Formats: sequence, C-alpha cells, structure tokens
Amino acid sequence: MRNPPLFSLVSVFSLSSTAFIASTTAAQAQALPELPAASTTAAELGSSTVSDRNLSQFTPTPQPTFSDLSPTAPMGQLTGVNQLSDVQPSDWAYAALSDLISRYDCLKGYPNGTFRGNTALSRYEFAAGLNACLQTMERLLAETSANFATQEDFEILRRLSEEFETELANLGSRVDNLDSRVKFLEDNQFSTTTKLYGQVVFGLQNRFSNSVDFSNNTTGAIGSDGQTDTADPNDEVSFGYNAQLTFLTQFGPGSYLLTGMQAGNLNTSVADPANYGLVNNNFTRLGYESDTTNSLIFSDASYRQRVSDRLAVIIGPAGVNPVNVFRGPSRVESAGFGPISRFAQRNPIIQLGGTSAGAGFDWQATPILSVQGVYSAAFANVATEGFIGKAYTMGLQALVTPTRNTDIALYFLNGQSGANQGFLNTFVGDEQVSSLNGVDLETNAIGLTANWAITEGVTLGGWVGWTTSHQLNFDGSVQTNNWMLSLQFPDLFAEGNFGGIFFGMPPRITESNLSANGQVLGNIPSFFKTGSTAFNGGRDDTAYHLEAFYRWRLNNNITITPGLVAVFNPGHNANNDTVLIGALRATFSF
Repeated sequence: MRNPPLFSLVSVFSLSSTAFIASTTAAQAQALPELPAASTTAAELGSSTVSDRNLSQFTPTPQPTFSDLSPTAPMGQLTGVNQLSDVQPSDWAYAALSDLISRYDCLKGYPNGTFRGNTALSRYEFAAGLNACLQTMERLLAETSANFATQEDFEILRRLSEEFETELANLGSRVDNLDSRVKFLEDNQFSTTTKLYGQVVFGLQNRFSNSVDFSNNTTGAIGSDGQTDTADPNDEVSFGYNAQLTFLTQFGPGSYLLTGMQAGNLNTSVADPANYGLVNNNFTRLGYESDTTNSLIFSDASYRQRVSDRLAVIIGPAGVNPVNVFRGPSRVESAGFGPISRFAQRNPIIQLGGTSAGAGFDWQATPILSVQGVYSAAFANVATEGFIGKAYTMGLQALVTPTRNTDIALYFLNGQSGANQGFLNTFVGDEQVSSLNGVDLETNAIGLTANWAITEGVTLGGWVGWTTSHQLNFDGSVQTNNWMLSLQFPDLFAEGNFGGIFFGMPPRITESNLSANGQVLGNIPSFFKTGSTAFNGGRDDTAYHLEAFYRWRLNNNITITPGLVAVFNPGHNANNDTVLIGALRATFSF
C-alpha cells in the first residue's frame, strides 16, 4: 500500500494582529505608511498548533496504481520466454523454456512474470505443470493433424503420467475442494463488487530530554543568545494509534470508487510552551501520527477510470492531491511500513498546500515513461472559496524507468495559499515562510527523486526539493530547499523484512526579503535571530536529520518496526540541543 498522509480539508485559521514593532532610530521614528500587522510573539508567529490546522494529513489512504487499472495487471498473456523477468538468454534452460511456451503453451511461470527456476518444486506443482502440458497437446491433436508430437514424445508422457498418477488424482480432488470453498466464499462474501483493506498502527515513542534557544536570557526578549532556555515538555513515553479503512469498489474493468476512513489519537507536537513548539514541531513529527481525537473522518472519496490501455483519470472531493496522484517516487512511502519520521516519507514539496478535492490523470506515455498531472483545492467545499479558488495546488510529474534497476521522478508544482498566513502546509521544516497577517502566497516548487537498486538487497535513493514563494498582496519572496539520501535494504535477514538509513536536511529558508508598503517586514529567520521580522536574510545554521529503522515481518499481517531518529541543530539553530527520538511501531494489516 502506498506510501504511499491523508490530505483532508485544511481548516481556516488566523493569526492575532499586533502592533508594528516600534522604531528605535531617528530615521525610523518618522511617520511610516500604515503596515499590516506582523506576528511578534511565539504564540502569534507559530499559531500552528493542533487546534489551528488539521494534522490528520499524515497517512494517505492506500491508492491503486496505474498498473491496478491496466487491463494487463498484474500480468497479461505470456507469449514468450523473454517476458519472464528472471530468465535470461544465457541461462542453460532458456531454449527448453522457450520451446515449451511457444510450442506447447505450458509451464509459463507464475502470474507475477517470474519463473523461479532456482526454487525447489513440489510433486504437486510438477503434476499441475504436467497436466497443463498434457491438456495442451490433446487440444492441439484435436484441432489439427499436424505432427506436433512424435511417438517418442507420447511414450515419455505416458511413463510420466503413470509415475504421477497418484499426484494427478490428488490434484483433481484438491481442485474440487477449492471449487466448493470458492462457492462458499461467493455465497457469504461482504460484497460482490467491494473489497475492504485496512491497517492499524500502534506507536510507542519517546523524545529524550532536550531544550531550545529561543529567548535572550539577559533581556528576556525573543532572539537567540546562544543558551538553551526552553525545555521539551514531551519527554515521556507516549502510546497512540492510527487506524485506516479503505473500501475499493469496482464497477467494471478499470472503474474504481475509493472510499477511505481514518481515526487516530497520536500527536507529538508541543502546544505549550509555544516557544518550544514553534522551534521544533516541524522537525520532530512522526510519519504515522494522526490526531482525529478518536473521531472517524472520511479521508478519501475519489473515482478512478481507465480511459484507455495507457490513460487513467481520477476525480473526487477528498483524497485527490499530488501525494495520491503522483506515482510514488519514494519506494517506501507508507505510514505503516515506511520510515518512522514524517520528513523521510517523501519529498515535502509534494505535500504543498494541504489540498484535498481535485482531478488528475496518469498517462503511460511509453514503456519507460509515465506522466501524472493533478489540480487540487484546499477549500473546495466552502462556497466562499470554491473549487477554482485562491487556495489550490497544480502539479505535473514525469517518472522515467530507464532500466529495471532505476527510476527517476521529476516534478513541478504551483500553488496559491489564499489567506493562509504564510504557511506552505507541508508540516516539515521551514514551512512557515512569512509572518504577515493575511498574506497570500504563490509558490513554485521543483523536485527530483531517484532510486537505484544496486543489488537485490541494496537500494540507493534520494531527493532534492526547492521552493520559491512570493507575496501576491505584499512585496518580496522566500526560497527554501531540502534534500535526502537513503540506503534501503529489502528482505534484510529474511524475506519481507526491510531496513533503512536516511540522512538529509529538512526544508530550510535560504533567502527572505519580504516587505510591505516599501518597509522590510515579515521575515521568519530574523524573528528567531533577533526577535524582529524586519531584517532580510536566510537561516544562519542548518539542521540535519538522521534516521535508521528495521521492519520485521512476523507474518503476512503483522510487522514490528523499531527506529531511532536524531535531529541535529533542530530549528536550523546550532544552539538548540540535538533531539533523539526512539519509536516502536506495530502495524496490523488486512
């Protein structure tokens, strides 16, 4: 399940208006044009606590991919041995397999396109393959008198039939039993058109004691002075859950309705003191946390239709956004099965805008190139805002798989925040880029994600992301960037297990020159440095994120994932203590 946060509608929020910072120089003492209020306290600037914005957009509903909508999924008719992914022309049995498939149309491999030539074969499996070849030869002889088989061939098959007579009889009995079980399931199934999928995540997590540098200990004013002064109150072990249910209804070939629901009670953000939460909340969130206060919410309501063998479209009032429409460039994007942290799930710029209702498409342009596009709105259900309103995100992605071992995704997004008080709504790193009240941001974002399977057991991955936001109703712009590198270890120690190491830089403001009515105002980095928003410039320091986890599959339905996260220079301030997070995640899927 992909992984694949649930983008539900973002609630409208506001920051308290305050008086403009008093001037201290003679030049500034002169009468200035009336300026919009800028946040000048931690509570006003952040105003991004749990009560203000919807933090349930952490775990996206599992999405069917284009291959699910394709008429050839998971695998169409096999016409030649070259379609078996694990059989090469250099293999000693290549010619024999080619002859069996092309001449007798039997022993064609498994439905997922593999032959598993090095796997031990049971007598039952051999009997099934032999029976398929016998039936094919009988059909060929009945259809034509051509000399498809020699007398010697039949003598060999006769001896094989006698040798496996018992197994063939047992095979027929097993097929009869399966028929009766299938009939029972059909008579007692939940629905003939709808399948239920779901997962429940239990999280046991703890942040070790740490403090941040937020105030000047001498003057008491806001601004870094090189000394930590605000302790993390969330240093106790917490235990919470996140439950997801997905109903997949199929109306016909390539026609699906996806309905998703979610409930959870886990939130690691700090609301009080606001000083600490403002610095660290966006650097410490976990990928599986979602707090709906135990209420069940609809996270997805979307319809998908395959228009042709190469084109599928999607439309819906919930769950339609770049995260769910783009084919996941991150191979481990999942709240229940992927990395522990929110940052390591995917490139944060794909979450731009926190949108939900929209329309999109997925086009398989060539065998190695696919293109996805999406338009999504944040307040489509609000009549004063509308579907084609001021709060939207548009995105386009090209996903290239030049070889079987590599894939590269390049994506571009454009979004407008509406009066969202200067937030990008990604909830990761520097996602508040302006402190001006009522600011309307237009943001362009570019990103690239790449994966290279060096071997079957080692994958090198990574991404880069860049945003530039300018104020539509005021002046100036802000730039951010982020990056991530990862080493992933599929089937580590046992099949179905997974290990990962991630290292990167959360989104960081590199340039900021915001102003209003010709006066410098609203810049976030200067607020943390001097307690003022009236100075241009980016962050002086850089935060780094290091994460390691191991997913252990107990069985097909239960996995246990211990993980450790370290954030160095959190808040992009070298004076802040390193934050260590230990987590133990249990995922139950069905």
